[in-house]
Amino acid sequence: MNTEAKIVAVVDYGMGNLRSVSQAVRAAAEGEGWTVVVTQRPEEVRAAQRIVLPGQGAMPDCMRELRESGLQESVLEAAASKPLFGVCVGMQMLLDHSAEGANGGTACLGLIPGEVHKFDLAGKHQPDGSRYKVPQMGWNQVRQMPHVQHAGKVHPVWAGVPDHSYFYFVHSFYVVPQDAAHCAGQADYGGVFAAAVARDNIFATQFHPEKSAEHGLALYRNFLHWNP
Repeated sequence: MNTEAKIVAVVDYGMGNLRSVSQAVRAAAEGEGWTVVVTQRPEEVRAAQRIVLPGQGAMPDCMRELRESGLQESVLEAAASKPLFGVCVGMQMLLDHSAEGANGGTACLGLIPGEVHKFDLAGKHQPDGSRYKVPQMGWNQVRQMPHVQHAGKVHPVWAGVPDHSYFYFVHSFYVVPQDAAHCAGQADYGGVFAAAVARDNIFATQFHPEKSAEHGLALYRNFLHWNP
């Protein structure tokens, strides 16, 4: 790569699991020439070559904080052309609308067409006979999906990660992409749902790579090498 500074911006709008995400991205970037910055400054997001958008908490709070922090515009600008990795609520924010929130839910960023729904698992039982609990909290397998944008192969951010690997989830809501081609990975929790989505220069996961041991680090590492 060229000799320009290579910067990954982890967006800090007050609602992300920033410490664990930034530590994992730094671990993945070690020896690769990347500088990882946790930032609340739109100009640093604009200057970065890659963006990580974490998120945890309620969607109305996340969208409000992103907007009021002044970072929303810079994230949208970055998402138009730079590799962007969304994590957990940071993935859900990429869609059009979430059912979470009063008066019909919350408008989101609209970068990937689709909706965010709440798990409705009342009365459903897991294979071991226990009831499904919401939120889903724990390890679950992810099936990597063939991706139209990559000639029917799985997305390059999955490189070297075995299919059906386990990743760590904590969530009560899940995304439903309007176009099934935007689903890059699936998991099953009382029904199949999108565990990862991708479109153009965007890749995002419902699970937490930073809590998913070596396979999670591999995704961040692959993200740093990915040239969409």
